[in-house]
Amino acid sequence: MTVLAHRTDTLTRDALAVLQPGFEGTTAPDWLLRQVGEGLTAVGLFGRNITSPEQLAALTAQLRTERDDVLVAIDEEGGDVTRLEVRGGSSFPGNLALGAVDDTDLTRGVARELGRRLAECGVNLNWAPSADVNSNPDNPVIGVRSFGADTHLAARHTAAYVQGLQAAGVAACTKHFPGHGDTNVDSHHALPRIDVDLDTLQARELVPFKAAIEAGTKAVMSAHILVPALDPTRPATLSPQILTGLLRGELGYEGLIVTDGMEMHAIAGTYGIERGSVLAIAAGADAICVGGGLADQATVLRLRDALVAAVREGALPEERLADAAARVRALAAWTHGARPDAQPEGSRASGIGLTAARRAVLVTGSTKPLTAPYVATLAPVANIAVGDETPWGVAAELAELLPGTEAGVFPEGSGAEDVLAAAGDRTVVAVVRDAHRHPWMTEALDALVAARPDTVVVEMGLPRARPRGALYIATHGASRVCGRAAAEVIAGV
Repeated sequence: MTVLAHRTDTLTRDALAVLQPGFEGTTAPDWLLRQVGEGLTAVGLFGRNITSPEQLAALTAQLRTERDDVLVAIDEEGGDVTRLEVRGGSSFPGNLALGAVDDTDLTRGVARELGRRLAECGVNLNWAPSADVNSNPDNPVIGVRSFGADTHLAARHTAAYVQGLQAAGVAACTKHFPGHGDTNVDSHHALPRIDVDLDTLQARELVPFKAAIEAGTKAVMSAHILVPALDPTRPATLSPQILTGLLRGELGYEGLIVTDGMEMHAIAGTYGIERGSVLAIAAGADAICVGGGLADQATVLRLRDALVAAVREGALPEERLADAAARVRALAAWTHGARPDAQPEGSRASGIGLTAARRAVLVTGSTKPLTAPYVATLAPVANIAVGDETPWGVAAELAELLPGTEAGVFPEGSGAEDVLAAAGDRTVVAVVRDAHRHPWMTEALDALVAARPDTVVVEMGLPRARPRGALYIATHGASRVCGRAAAEVIAGV
């Protein structure tokens, strides 16, 4: 049933306040500005909305002509998941690289600088960091987005990241509660399960979230995962036991709870986004993230009206919706009044991302100086969180350092013979991403190294496979600066 509510209706304004929708284009459409004027308190940005820092600053300023405390959110993890630099690759390594270095001051500094850049563009809520412990190396969606498989390492770096980001005046949104690391299914496509007992959850998954809460994280994002030890029937996003009982009650968290994208198949394909949104708010969530795939006014109105109808029909307590809206407005007020901490003299290191990427590189073996190699990128299909619009690899960076370098991209189905035919007499630099998860990639690498023992191998994903080749470089991520760091090793500079 569609409920047509008057624009001044408090209930309608509360329903709008809990939505974090997306939109198409690089300027705010009229419908979005109108909804902001009617009560919408947050907007989510994606790569499609961003072309440059200047354009982004103009866009956020346009949104704030309607209300100056609007929350502008973004999924900017740095590393492989970047929206700020979606077309060129990130100036920062991701979490796995920072975890590999294991210097919390560096992690704090990277997050601080990333936050400063976001704040300069008018973005004040970042759906980051990922606090997931990547205990399952076959995880198809977390991987290098995690600080690592060690619980306590992930906890101390999650806390440092939250501190750095919020020191820049940008609210952190720690994700994906209660932990997405031990899954082998991508929740963009289906509903993952974590079948471990409560003791394991307490000792592993929950530890980084406790650290984030102690560090003062302003927001926590729920995961679309089923954790039977906590709730055998509903995924975390829709579970009162997990959001209200565990996160609010046991862990004592009082900040904003944001859902992961409601159009992800784990929710949309099972409950539908309208019912899912009502259930999420009823369970204890305060904000509904939607807009990665559904980015139009009709979606906003559908969700608004579903929430209003649920209250009027008694399916959702009006006090619960009002409480959720109040938490959203409280965070908007914090960001509006936030004053970034003063930076120590000389700490505005625009090159801190490259410095971190260089420190994260792990090198095995050696090779003679190369002149004009052939870079063969064995490319898997990117997951939705990372996206396929962001370039990755070492070819462009290596060509800058070694003029005459040639390159090719080889998708699944390609073999060593294809690479060797393209490379000719040139030394092969084989670039892979999570080779341990892709048998075709492993087979091609083994054949390449057997045919050409001088092959250089660069692993830009999780370095789980054994080192091979004359020179093996693990970058712990595929951002632009990770590619640059690897290229410098290959070129010997």
